[in-house]
Amino acid sequence: MTTATLTLQPQGGEPITLTRYRVVVAGYTGRDEAQVRHHIDELAAIGVAPPPQVPMLYPMDADSATTAQEVPVAGNNTSGEVEPVYIRHAGRWYLGVGSDHTDRTLETVDIGESKQACPKPVGREVIAINDWAEFDWDACQASSRVDDVLYQSGSLAGLRRPDNLLPIVTDRLDDLGDDDLVCFGGTLPLIDGKFVPGRRWDIEIVLPQGQTLTHTYTTTKEN
Repeated sequence: MTTATLTLQPQGGEPITLTRYRVVVAGYTGRDEAQVRHHIDELAAIGVAPPPQVPMLYPMDADSATTAQEVPVAGNNTSGEVEPVYIRHAGRWYLGVGSDHTDRTLETVDIGESKQACPKPVGREVIAINDWAEFDWDACQASSRVDDVLYQSGSLAGLRRPDNLLPIVTDRLDDLGDDDLVCFGGTLPLIDGKFVPGRRWDIEIVLPQGQTLTHTYTTTKEN
């Protein structure tokens, strides 16, 4: 297990600090299985191997999750995307916003390695969720901007609901036990359908009651 720490701020509550936790990125989390299969076939056409499981879980180093506003990347062709982030701490669930920043060149060779090659930005502010089954997930709106240009925008209704996805995640992580968890839950289609290797990323999720989860980060080139 990790010696990394991650401090988050629940809206209306005291800060929480995760010290013993796992970080995973869930891929192929679309609710429409036919569309997911179509996406897999599209990726296969450009040389990306199909996942052995759907949804697919990609384990990350715990210290990859960061609330820093400046993150280093090694590759020249990396990009982010807005994602809901599910956090379990001390047995309680929280919703945050994050970006599955990925090396797009490496992605055509190995998806897991392409994700592990980049930090995983997470907004510091989160919202406590008492019951995922009662949460109006489909009314949540998400968006991202890259270098001030709108990149993604839409409802989270196209993604698996948390009460559907999270039991799968915790079941597959059979050694998770009572440890904390940070799970990136999937993303929206790109407006233009093309990855953009920009520098500044603004990500946002707007909840049904008007609360917002936001984060802004910039990438810097590693020496």
